[in-house]
Amino acid sequence: MSEKIAVIGGGPAGIIAAGIIGSRGKDIVLLEKNERLGKKLFITGKGRCNITNAAPIEELFDYINTNKNFLYSSFYSFTNENIIELLESMGLKTKVERGNRVFPQSDKSSDVIKALEKFLKKNNVRVMLSANVKNIIYNNDKFIITIGEEKYEYDKVVIATGGVSYPATGSTGDGIQFAKRMGHNIIPLKPSLVPIEIDNEWIKELQGVSLKNVQLNAYCRNKLIQEEFGEMIFTHFGISGPIVLSISNGINKHANKELKLK
Repeated sequence: MSEKIAVIGGGPAGIIAAGIIGSRGKDIVLLEKNERLGKKLFITGKGRCNITNAAPIEELFDYINTNKNFLYSSFYSFTNENIIELLESMGLKTKVERGNRVFPQSDKSSDVIKALEKFLKKNNVRVMLSANVKNIIYNNDKFIITIGEEKYEYDKVVIATGGVSYPATGSTGDGIQFAKRMGHNIIPLKPSLVPIEIDNEWIKELQGVSLKNVQLNAYCRNKLIQEEFGEMIFTHFGISGPIVLSISNGINKHANKELKLK
C-alpha cells in the first residue's frame, strides 16, 4: 500500500513540495485553509510576482545574512533555474528585469498560480481547500490531522504554512505551533525584510522623499553590523525601500542599534 502523505499549506512551497512528491507516485493531498491556493503569492510584487532571481546560484548566498550553510543543500537541490524551468514547462513565459529579477511575462501573479495548479494536476495531487488544520497528533507511527470535526490519518506530513508575516492571507503561525507540539525547538520570531520605524518626529516631514545611490549603515554599540548601498524612501513612520528591507533582517537580533545614512 502506498504511503499517504499530507502537505499543509497551499503557498508556493507547499504546492511545489506536493507536486514533487506526487511525481514520485505517492498518495498525496495538499491541505489549504483558504478558499483558493496562493493567496499571498497573488499579491506579491504588487500583483506581478517576483518569482526568483536569475543571478548565478553562488551569488545568491551573498544576500543571506545568517546561517548560509543551512540553505546550501536547499539552494542546490532546487535552484533558481529549476523553478523557472518548472513554470515554463507548465506554459508560463518569464522575463528578466533590472537586478536579474524574474517576473511572468504577462506581469500577472495569477498566471504563476495557474502554472502551479497545472503542476499539481499533472502529478495527481488532491487539493482540499478551506481545510483549516486544527491539530496534529503523532500516534502509533501515524499522523492524525484534525480538520473541523473530521480526523485524517497519514504516514508523513509536510508543514509548509509559512510564518506570521501576513495574517489576512492565512499566515497566522499555525505551522509553528504544530512543529512546537511535535517537539521542535522554536526560536523567538522576529520580522525581517520589512520597513523600519523611527521614533524621531522630524521623519514625517520627509515623507515621500526618495534617495538613490546612498549608503545605510547599522551599528550596535558603535560597532558596524551591516551596510547596504542603493535606494530608499522616507515614509510617515520611518524608512523603506530595497536597502532598508535588506538591513532590517540584520538588525532585528540586536537590542540597541543606530542607523547612519551617507
